[in-house]
Amino acid sequence: MGGMIEVPDEVRASFSGELIGPEDPGYEQARRVHNGLIDKRPALIARCCTVPDIADTVIAGREQATEISVRGGGHNIAGLAVTDGGLMIDLAPMKGIRIDPERRTIWAQAGVTWKELNRAAAGHGLATTGGVVSSTGIAGLTLGGGEGWLMGKHGLTIDNLLAVEVVTADGRVVVASAEHNRDLFWALRGGGGNFGVAASFEYQAHQVATVYGGMDNVFRLNHNIDPSA
Repeated sequence: MGGMIEVPDEVRASFSGELIGPEDPGYEQARRVHNGLIDKRPALIARCCTVPDIADTVIAGREQATEISVRGGGHNIAGLAVTDGGLMIDLAPMKGIRIDPERRTIWAQAGVTWKELNRAAAGHGLATTGGVVSSTGIAGLTLGGGEGWLMGKHGLTIDNLLAVEVVTADGRVVVASAEHNRDLFWALRGGGGNFGVAASFEYQAHQVATVYGGMDNVFRLNHNIDPSA
């Protein structure tokens, strides 16, 4: 178990999000994750709104040699997003999404869920391979490989990953892609973990107009049954 984490006054003054300790309102809600059996109590929860917020908290945690956990969607069943007595970097407030219909790309921040990404992309007739559960965060699923409804045609989520914006352990902000920091890009796509905090992702998108799925549709198709009956 860790103790109190001291955040320098200059960091507190410039921090865009919230710094929540065990005595602050909202702490109990902020430390919860999808798996209700996980009952860990971070010494500090940093709810980041910007990439500099992430960098500042990574540096603060490193300088105090505290354990750091990172939460995106908080859907991981093992509860790895929460640390006992350490620093929890919560990216849930980071919800930026940008669609480029001409390049067919999707850029999204690490707090986005697949429901939110799919809704934004669908407005342009686009999609990429995402999770089968809409409340799953894009960050954890992407870095874990990413199985979804479109993988039979378009591959895993990781196959559609074009670039990742990463805050490294020394607080630097870098972009990893096929052109830049290629070793890091390789590592993020299955080479292990703990290479930094993934702040945003860029994906290759595909034109998707209609998706047919579910056992009910298959049954009706095979048995020539009118769906309106």
